[in-house]
Amino acid sequence: MNRIRRVVGRGCSSTHRLGALCLLLALGGCNEKGEPVAAAAPVVEVMTVSVQAVREWDLFNGRISAIDAVDLRPRVSGYVDRVAFREGDEVEKGQTLFVIDPRPYREALASAQARLARARATVRLASEQDRRGQALVKQSALSREEGDIRNASLAQGVADVNAAVAEVATAQLNLDFTQVRAPFSGRVGRAMLTLGNLAQADQSVLTSIVSQDPMYVYFDADEQSLLRYTELLGKGQRPGVSNTVRVGLANDVGTFPLTGTVDFLDNQVDPATGTIRVRAVLPNPERRLTAGLFARVRLEGGSETRAVLIDDRAVQTDQDRKYVYVIGPQNQALRKDVTLGRQLDGLRVISAGLAAGDRVVLNGAQKIFYPGMAVEPRDIAAPPQQAAAAAPQTPLAK
Repeated sequence: MNRIRRVVGRGCSSTHRLGALCLLLALGGCNEKGEPVAAAAPVVEVMTVSVQAVREWDLFNGRISAIDAVDLRPRVSGYVDRVAFREGDEVEKGQTLFVIDPRPYREALASAQARLARARATVRLASEQDRRGQALVKQSALSREEGDIRNASLAQGVADVNAAVAEVATAQLNLDFTQVRAPFSGRVGRAMLTLGNLAQADQSVLTSIVSQDPMYVYFDADEQSLLRYTELLGKGQRPGVSNTVRVGLANDVGTFPLTGTVDFLDNQVDPATGTIRVRAVLPNPERRLTAGLFARVRLEGGSETRAVLIDDRAVQTDQDRKYVYVIGPQNQALRKDVTLGRQLDGLRVISAGLAAGDRVVLNGAQKIFYPGMAVEPRDIAAPPQQAAAAAPQTPLAK
C-alpha cells in the first residue's frame, strides 16, 4: 500500500491522487490489512449450443376470404311479405330468408293450370275426331282433305298442351321464387329490404351471405421466393402445390395456431408488384376466421434441415458485425463473429461461426469489458422456445 501511495503521489495533485485511489479501490479493493486484491470474476449465464432439426418457413401477409359469398337478389318482383331470419345468424342451405307476396304468382299458376286443362280437353276431342275421320277416309265417306285437317287439328292441340305444360312449370317456378332461400350454408348479413318494400327481380339486394367453414387465405409471394420454391421443387426438396401453411391473426402475437394447405397458385406474376397470388384453405370449426381479417402466413420454405439455434439475446453488435461470447479455456470469455440466419420466436439460426458444444454467454455479456476476460460461467437449461425448436417441422420465419 505504501508503494501505491508513492506511485500515486508522484507529480499528482491532491484531486488526482483521490481519483486514482478511488479507481484503484473500485477495481481491486483492499483486504483487511489494506492490501489490494483482484476483482472477482463476473457471473454470466451460459447455454450449450446444439444442432437441431428445423424446417424453414417464409412469412407473408394475407387476408381471410370466404369460399362462397353472394349478394342475395330476388328472381321475381314483388313486395316483401316476410323477413324470415335474424340478422347476423348462421343459416343452412335451402333455408327461407325472405318471402315475397305470393298471391299474384299463385293466381298466375292457377290460370296456367286452367289453360293446360283446356288444351288437354281440346286434344281429346281432336283425337276422337281424327280417329273417326281416318276411318271415314278409308270408307271413302270423307274426303282426304278433311281427314288431313282433322289430323292437323290434333297435332296443333298436342302442341298447345306442351305449351300449356311449360306455362304451368314457369308459373310454378315463379311461385317458388317468392320464397328466397339461402343458396349455401353461411352467415347472413343485415336485411337490405324490410317488410313492405318493393323488390325488383335480379336488381334489388336483399342481404349477403358468406360461407364459414372452411375459409380461404390469400397472400402474395414475392418473385425471389417463387424462384427458390421452383428450384427446390426441381430438386425434390419441396412438395408441389399442396404445401402446409401456418396462419396467425392480429391477436396471435408470435404464434401461428392455425394450419392449412395451399390449393391454388396463380398462373402469372403481377409485373406491377413482382408477386404471385397464392391461396390456402383453412378449417374454421370454431369460427375464429372472418372474411376480411388480416393474417400472417408462414409457408413451408423447404425440407427439414439441421441448424445451430441460439437465443437471440446472446447476439451482440459491433458496427456491421454480429458476434457472441463463448467460454474458452480457464473460463475466459472469447469473442466469435457469427453469420445470422433466420429468426424464430427469440431463437436465431447461426449459419456460420458456432459449432455444437460451444458454451455461449446468454446473460451478463454487459459485464465483459474485453475479449479474454475471466468470468464465472453458470450453465442454464435451454429456454422453452429452444426446446420446442428441437422438434421436427419447426417453423422458421425470414
